[in-house]
Amino acid sequence: LVGIHIHAQIPSGYYNSASGSGYTLKSQLKTIIDNVNDNNGQSFHDINVTYSQLWNLFENSDVRDDGKVWDVYSNCDFVFGEVEDGGDQDNGSGGNSECDKFNREHTFPQSWYDDGSHPMKADAFHVLPSDKKVNSIRGNLAFSEVDVPNYTSQNGSKRGTSSIVGPTSNVFEPVDEFKGDIARGFFYVATRYEDEIGTWENNDSNGDSMLDGSGDKVFETWAIQMLYNWHINDPVSQKEIDRNNVIFNHQNNRNPFIDHPEYVQNIWGTVLSETNYSLDKKTSIYPNPATE
Repeated sequence: LVGIHIHAQIPSGYYNSASGSGYTLKSQLKTIIDNVNDNNGQSFHDINVTYSQLWNLFENSDVRDDGKVWDVYSNCDFVFGEVEDGGDQDNGSGGNSECDKFNREHTFPQSWYDDGSHPMKADAFHVLPSDKKVNSIRGNLAFSEVDVPNYTSQNGSKRGTSSIVGPTSNVFEPVDEFKGDIARGFFYVATRYEDEIGTWENNDSNGDSMLDGSGDKVFETWAIQMLYNWHINDPVSQKEIDRNNVIFNHQNNRNPFIDHPEYVQNIWGTVLSETNYSLDKKTSIYPNPATE
């Protein structure tokens, strides 16, 4: 898929049972990373991790080289820690302008799975630190690519109408630098929670625009094509590899699509090969040169 070799701290044999293709491979990965001890020697998601623990996790998983917070939606110099200790962590007030406070952004919004006690609430693979103001602007909107923005953040993230046919209301587009990270987080959610995600389509209208009501394909075709483009055009970085390893130490499972980017094509390849494909200037074709 991509000509890179990723050096990550993947435990020996972690993916040995992932030998299939298509949605069979996806289910095999789910068995590896879910919260069930299958006695196969692999670690599994510890559902005892808590939402409040994310604050401390971020200090290791999302720290820039200068020690500040790696904010997904803005260009701020947030300091880790509570306000009374000199930090910029959300304390329930403020955040009416960018770069005031940072909080915990569920890239896959809570209203889409409609359960505040669900393990997803504290699952760090889709929860990222973000500017509180822009997080509020995004709300629970679907991700897409914005045609006409009505809000643009300091790092170029946008809210507005979609340039991709599919969503009918406002959508949110993160900056290019984080699109791949978010896409791989969505592929993780589709895999880790495949036994229940098919029932979430009607929980929220914005979620409905991306979800197709199934537990295998999970997303509408337009959304898979877009997320795949984001995945290819913003490939796995060292920052993302490091974050995967830190989260593994925290909750005992990994994001397979960081360790093995080719799994996206292996699982959703039949959807990506459909002839009704909406091409734009950001699309990458594989193989290159292509035939037929």
